[in-house]
Amino acid sequence: MVFSSSLLAGGVRRKDDKEFYLSAMTEYSNDTVDFFEQVYQVCELIPEGRVTSYGAIAKYLGAARSSRMVGWAMNGSHRRKGVPAHRVVNRIGALTGKGHFGSPTAMQELLEQEGIKVENDQVTEFKKLFWDPSVELAL
Repeated sequence: MVFSSSLLAGGVRRKDDKEFYLSAMTEYSNDTVDFFEQVYQVCELIPEGRVTSYGAIAKYLGAARSSRMVGWAMNGSHRRKGVPAHRVVNRIGALTGKGHFGSPTAMQELLEQEGIKVENDQVTEFKKLFWDPSVELAL
């Protein structure tokens, strides 16, 4: 089903179009699955009480312009046990993935259980709590 509100001028689909997501979910290539696995492995290394961004993970994996693909991986992370997806936020610390948790407040609650303060759907001390895999996992 295509929702009329999901079309932009010229018939271009918005990223939240359910039909678009469902069709894309069934068309992942092996390379995409491997990338998702790498995303999950990095995410599992984020320490409790710290956060990182979609872009930081993408950059670490050598795909600096693929932050949206990291977001797709996080959307499917519930299928793999132990992935702390709540620790991945956008580049300014906003809880943009909160809609993919069990409730609208679940992501914030998980972060707050780890001592991370959130106000207005944004990590308040984002720069202080930011965990950069390119720095932290450097050889």
